[in-house]
Amino acid sequence: MIKIIAVGKIKAQELKALCDDYTKRIDRYHKIEIIEVKDEAITTNDSSDHIKDKEGERILAKISDQDHVVCLDLKGKMMDSIAFAKFIDDTLATKNIAFVIGGSLGLSKAVIQRADRLLKLSDMTFLHQMTRLIILEQIYRGFKILHNETYHK
Repeated sequence: MIKIIAVGKIKAQELKALCDDYTKRIDRYHKIEIIEVKDEAITTNDSSDHIKDKEGERILAKISDQDHVVCLDLKGKMMDSIAFAKFIDDTLATKNIAFVIGGSLGLSKAVIQRADRLLKLSDMTFLHQMTRLIILEQIYRGFKILHNETYHK
């Protein structure tokens, strides 16, 4: 199973529709689940670490011992699509994969420590809601590569 654990809901209907489309496409190849955890309200009284810790607790509650945890993080390593496809194939042979997308402030130290891998999608910073679409598209691309099927380059 592949899990996408993401802080917050996607509010823009157009973006949600695209994510739903890629989720359906991936489901033809492998079971996938989108898990949304509540984002913490940002107030002037709370530090960013406190907010990330609260969101992190919610994320960690959705991770199991059978999950290979991949945190999407700017400090992670990048891969090309072929290496990513191989990673998916190799990892799913023995474990589930849980891709974790933090909230607008990022991920807590506890979630980063739980990670088996940190993955960087780009040197650019994306909205965490856009990150969900990007990782879904890359997972779909990975399955197309693994099945030797054509897909727009």
